[in-house]
Amino acid sequence: MKLAITGKGGTGKTTIAVFLAKYLARQGREVVLIDADPDANAAMALGLDGSVEVRPIIELKDLIQERTGAKGPGQLFSLTPKVDDIPERYAVSVDGVRLLRMGRLKKGGTGCLCPENAFVRALLNHLVFQKDGVLIMDMEAGVEHLGRGTAQGVDMMLVVVEPGKRSIETARAISQLARDIGIKYVGVVINKYRSPAELEAIREQVAPLPVIGQVPYDEGIARADLEGTCAYTDTAQQRRWAEEILAGISGAVG
Repeated sequence: MKLAITGKGGTGKTTIAVFLAKYLARQGREVVLIDADPDANAAMALGLDGSVEVRPIIELKDLIQERTGAKGPGQLFSLTPKVDDIPERYAVSVDGVRLLRMGRLKKGGTGCLCPENAFVRALLNHLVFQKDGVLIMDMEAGVEHLGRGTAQGVDMMLVVVEPGKRSIETARAISQLARDIGIKYVGVVINKYRSPAELEAIREQVAPLPVIGQVPYDEGIARADLEGTCAYTDTAQQRRWAEEILAGISGAVG
């Protein structure tokens, strides 16, 4: 299973990514969680404290230069560097989940291509097209890290939506971008709703996008966010939320 999870900032996409990763790891699945959001808070959401460094892959300057053969600005470099050993060398393991942090892609002209970006995208391609295991990508509000080739290997993009027009409009924009680069299945997870009426209103507003799962506002999750601790404690209710989302994905993808 290969999932990309995105949404407007603050909707709880990292929380949903961590819930799914932790749940699947406890089921005995091999799980890699990619933090591809420049804000990079997946480590904290997993329960890592500040003493554990998760170094951004894009900042491995010497390694990237060695693997891509980049000599300097304007010089040719490899678009297919060796990356298969990167997860083993640089992932940090937390309760059966292996966490990798991508870092912020370099900006330049449209379609900026540089050794660092090429290396990150080669790594994502490698992870997406591995046959075994679960890959969950916690992304920024868009598809910045995904090229067309990578996107075609993703089983589904989940867009996390909270109550509010801006969140819903962001979901619509993301779903169009996702389809433009070849992601076939896009689904919505409704997060932090406070009543059945609010849930139904959001369902109507995101249509025709399918609602894959739903997680109500929860004081425990909000408190964990404030305290910088892991919100997933493997309660029966949390397992049910994760199972419903995964069942929704399975039903949509087939």
